[in-house]
Amino acid sequence: LVCFGSSVLIFCEFLIYYVVIFQCRWPEVKGGAHLSEKETSALVLKALILADTHLLGEIKGHWLDKLRREWQMERSFQTALWLLQPDIVFILGDVFDEGKWSSPQAWADDVRRFRKMFKYPASTELVVVVGNHDIGFHYEMTAYKVDRFEKAFNFTSGKLITRKGINFVVVNSIAMEGDSCALCRSSEAKLAALSRRLNCSQQKPDPSNQRCRDAEKLPASEPILLQHYPLYRKSDAECSGEDSAPPEEKNIPFKEKYDVLSQEASQKLIWWFHPRLILSGHTHSACEVLHAGKIPEISVPSFSWRNRNNPSFIMGSITPTDFSLRKCFLPYESRVFAVYCAAGALLAILILARFQLLTPPFYFAQHLISKHKA
Repeated sequence: LVCFGSSVLIFCEFLIYYVVIFQCRWPEVKGGAHLSEKETSALVLKALILADTHLLGEIKGHWLDKLRREWQMERSFQTALWLLQPDIVFILGDVFDEGKWSSPQAWADDVRRFRKMFKYPASTELVVVVGNHDIGFHYEMTAYKVDRFEKAFNFTSGKLITRKGINFVVVNSIAMEGDSCALCRSSEAKLAALSRRLNCSQQKPDPSNQRCRDAEKLPASEPILLQHYPLYRKSDAECSGEDSAPPEEKNIPFKEKYDVLSQEASQKLIWWFHPRLILSGHTHSACEVLHAGKIPEISVPSFSWRNRNNPSFIMGSITPTDFSLRKCFLPYESRVFAVYCAAGALLAILILARFQLLTPPFYFAQHLISKHKA
């Protein structure tokens, strides 16, 4: 009985993550099928993208809920790193659930727990984007909250990350309010300056172009935007898939600057960067939309079982000119509970049989059958 119970526990809390994530495979980019493993490693950037981990804090977080959710996310993340060995990991905001309220001591404790759960080897890079639960919505955002997030995660709005000739632009979408607040002005100024550098890098050298004469030369690859808020869309009505929003929520209109960026801020980002891909989080549900008829945006679902029964992450194989994405689902929590319930029922039967407590009902049934035959 002890061995059976221990085996079920080990499977549900440890081995199941290997069984499920082992089935995930990196997608192939065009021409990637003809490359050797060494050439693929040199040319293709393997990226894991996840969002909305919402580590619980001291105010609303129950200790049992924290213990359960953090164990699930830690095992999923560490298993994915071990099996898939990505080059880089992006977390698209809302790392914490109570960052907007946290005292300095609570913040330090949350950061310590995060670093333990999401530790990574030297061969992998981790990039964390800011979300509204990390620093608050626009009306709650302060320089102090932004500064402590930047120090903890080396985050800067308007930061350019270039790996293997691929440009990633990190955006503080909470600062895209458009009301000329000090943090908003600073963030937009950095994005505008970066836009100029990227656009100049994509143009052919022209001595008469004074605007680009002193601009730093960057890879000519069209950038990928990384942010927490999605670009403007009316609702999730057009979203599909098993991890999209529930039917009763799909037609609820989104509120600008709260659920999604404003139309003005969205147009700014598209006009500034002409991105080839936009990756966002915030809604906790999956969605894929096209902006301007050609720019895809992927809303990444929550990585926490507290928000979904079927969390997932995105696997991306990216080159300077192309990309391919594939979703990897984590174990369904309902299935884990079903395994526990079935194991518990079987254990109960075995215990009753061991102490011969099931014998009388069997004899009673046998007696009824014999009487009926007579």
